[in-house]
Amino acid sequence: MPQGLPRKIRIAFLLQVVLVSLAVIVAGWLVSLVIRVGFIRSASEAEAADYFARKSMDVGYSLPHGRNFKSWFVPDGEKAPASLPANIASLPVGHHDLRERDMQVRVAHGDGGTLFIVYDQERIDRLMYAYAVLPVALGLGAVFAVSLLSYRVSKRLVTPVNWLAREVAAWDPRQPNIGALAPHRLPPDIGSGEARQLAKALHTLGERVESFVARERNFTRDASHELRTPLTVIRVAADLLEAERELSPRGERSLRRIQRASRDMEQVIDAFLILAREADIEPQAEHFAVSDIVAEEVDKVQPLLEGKPVALHVVKDAEPELHAPSRVLSVMLGNLLSNACQYTDKGDIEVRIQKDRVSVRDTGIGMSRETLQRAFDPFYRADQDTGGMGLGLSVVRRLGERFGWPVVLESVPGSGTLATIQFVR
Repeated sequence: MPQGLPRKIRIAFLLQVVLVSLAVIVAGWLVSLVIRVGFIRSASEAEAADYFARKSMDVGYSLPHGRNFKSWFVPDGEKAPASLPANIASLPVGHHDLRERDMQVRVAHGDGGTLFIVYDQERIDRLMYAYAVLPVALGLGAVFAVSLLSYRVSKRLVTPVNWLAREVAAWDPRQPNIGALAPHRLPPDIGSGEARQLAKALHTLGERVESFVARERNFTRDASHELRTPLTVIRVAADLLEAERELSPRGERSLRRIQRASRDMEQVIDAFLILAREADIEPQAEHFAVSDIVAEEVDKVQPLLEGKPVALHVVKDAEPELHAPSRVLSVMLGNLLSNACQYTDKGDIEVRIQKDRVSVRDTGIGMSRETLQRAFDPFYRADQDTGGMGLGLSVVRRLGERFGWPVVLESVPGSGTLATIQFVR
């Protein structure tokens, strides 16, 4: 599971840590900028104003000094003292950030002279570290610690769900291993929460699905075998009646209907038996020519065209040979031919054999777009007056999907239908 919950949670927490860290760093940088520019500027201005206010009341008021700055006062008309650097003494009134000398200077003029306040930038930097960098570092550490704790807690919470997702993803759709979700086989870290309840629900659902599938497969297999016995009796009895010469025309027509119905039922039973087998257990394969199967099925449907002005012919563009269950192709082609004969009252039916496909084209009633979309649905019949149960095309499609021979239908109302079996594998 390349995009499992643990990875998503890990990415979410990493993204959270990065964003919060960036926010804290930006906040720290803004604090340091405020301290370096705004705070020093306002503090030096207030210091100078306070000095001149006190000096106006006390001429002998001493110069302001602190741990982070020094000050000089130069009376009007006098030279600056030697201790005051010349480049500072020449500065105009205002606040100056001398980055090259690592200092900030406030020059203020008042009654009697000019005040110079020089701040030591190194001390200011230590002040910023104490009031900005250190809190930022502590904040980042707290963010990392909380994020790591939250990640571990979240990981512990989603671990059961992640385990359950891996187990379900590893299932074979044809035969899911629901035993891994049995209550007695669940790992201890699943606990007793929602993940365990979900595992139990999936296990119960899997058991029911297996039971339903087995029941359907057994019913199809058993019913098909049970139907074959009376069908054989009907077919043998019909063959014996056919040998009789005293049948009336009406009796002969009824006999042909019995033979046709028994043949159709036999095809349906064969298809059900094939589909009832496990997907990985294919019927016995053999090497056969497609033209041989076509010839057999064409002979079988000839009685369906008696009395109709319909010509049935075979066109061979190639002589393909397959190694597969020949009965599967017989059932598929037989259904397509039966439909073509049933829905074509005049014109022709053409069976064309090509290198990678066999197609059945008729000039029958055709199908509308809506009918064509539902043609493969089980029990669907566009014309309710026609015989059959509507299973033919559904069985053909299922057999084609099972053995890699997809069936394609093309039809135009009033012009006919083209059904193609493609030999993909």
